[in-house]
Amino acid sequence: MTHIGDHKRIHLIGIGGCSMSGLAQILTSRGYGVQGSDAVTSPFTERLMELGIPVSIGHGEKNVEGADLVIYSAAIKPDNVERAYARAHNIPELERSVALGQLSEHYKQVVGIAGCHGKTTVTSMLALVSDSGALDATVHVGGFVEFLRGGVRLSDSDLFITEACEYVESFLTLRPTVALINNIDDDHLDYYRDIEHITEAFRKFLALLPKDGLFIGCTDDVRVRKLLDAYAGKKLSYGLRDADYTPADVRYDELGCPSYTLTYREKAIGRLELHVPGEHIVVDSMAAAVTALALSTPFPAIAAALSRFQNTRRRFEYYGERNGVKVFHDYAHHPSEISAVMDAASRYPHKRLWCVFQCNSYTRAKTLFLGPLLCFKHADAVLVPDIYPGREKDDGTVHARDMVNAIEKSGTKAVYLSTFEEIRAWLDENAGEGDVVVTLGSGDVYKQTRKLL
Repeated sequence: MTHIGDHKRIHLIGIGGCSMSGLAQILTSRGYGVQGSDAVTSPFTERLMELGIPVSIGHGEKNVEGADLVIYSAAIKPDNVERAYARAHNIPELERSVALGQLSEHYKQVVGIAGCHGKTTVTSMLALVSDSGALDATVHVGGFVEFLRGGVRLSDSDLFITEACEYVESFLTLRPTVALINNIDDDHLDYYRDIEHITEAFRKFLALLPKDGLFIGCTDDVRVRKLLDAYAGKKLSYGLRDADYTPADVRYDELGCPSYTLTYREKAIGRLELHVPGEHIVVDSMAAAVTALALSTPFPAIAAALSRFQNTRRRFEYYGERNGVKVFHDYAHHPSEISAVMDAASRYPHKRLWCVFQCNSYTRAKTLFLGPLLCFKHADAVLVPDIYPGREKDDGTVHARDMVNAIEKSGTKAVYLSTFEEIRAWLDENAGEGDVVVTLGSGDVYKQTRKLL
């Protein structure tokens, strides 16, 4: 099997992806010659160029010349011109998750942060704790983190903390010594058959732990709780109740940001004050705190770091204001994620709360957004544009109007408006000073949101 260690000059196709750009920096820090290409510029490609890593915008055969290994992201298909060139010239290829798994073998301790929701937030929090000096780790985040100016923190230590992504079971390439599972949900049904298939993938992930490994799980999730109950090795649990670590005396400030006392088996450890709104941030911060404590980090250092935590980009990110209406965006694209974001938004000061949701896949629309949808219950109205195709083609079996009907049947007003230009006109007519708009979706919604301003 092809191994990174056998090569010197590595070309990354799709280098502007959040995980790929971090991979490029880790490889560079380990002495490899790294170059790459992507279809468009992004904050990630700009950061790589600042660091002196060559990035070509646009794909072409010349980009691969001189490379003795190609790493490609899952979005790059076999017919890509650069992959075709690699095959024609006998240049070996590795898929991104396989390369990340091989890199993880270089560390004595590997912490995999898994779960269908919240793993980017938890990993970013651990990056901040590490950056404070209380915990020294190389941290690989699947999102753009402002204080990192990208998605990776580099260290010479033997500790590696990384997001462990369940999509197409890519986390099974890792060799974790600590595995955290925040939740298990019915996501990525374009790959998985059903929820049991997804749960089985997480069981396989846990099976990667060595005998002296540690499983950290959230008891709020019934599927994770079952995995905890069945796991015979070392384990720790956290959750809003019925766990080793729980929060006590939870309070919210005027912006909906929580503070609470972290307890271990009902014994107070100390107080955490957060500056990000929503109940979900209590759970995510506990996940980060428990992991950091398990890595022998002093609690005061954890509390100080988490008090400075701000959301990563596309996580309830403030975009601006127009006509007295504040606009936020979030990457949420699953009902569970949407519910968490809308809970956070409902705690933020507002007169009326408008939601704009663009589904990013026809499969997701059919499997997740045609039944009862209580995740939008806090919204005064949900505005739904045409479905973003993502990796799929429209076969005509589902339309944004079908989601509108499901939302309305669930008791929330919904309106179909095909484009963001139409949504802007609707908001100009219906939204007023003091209102809040939250746009949701994992396609190009973050770009389209600018049109509302």
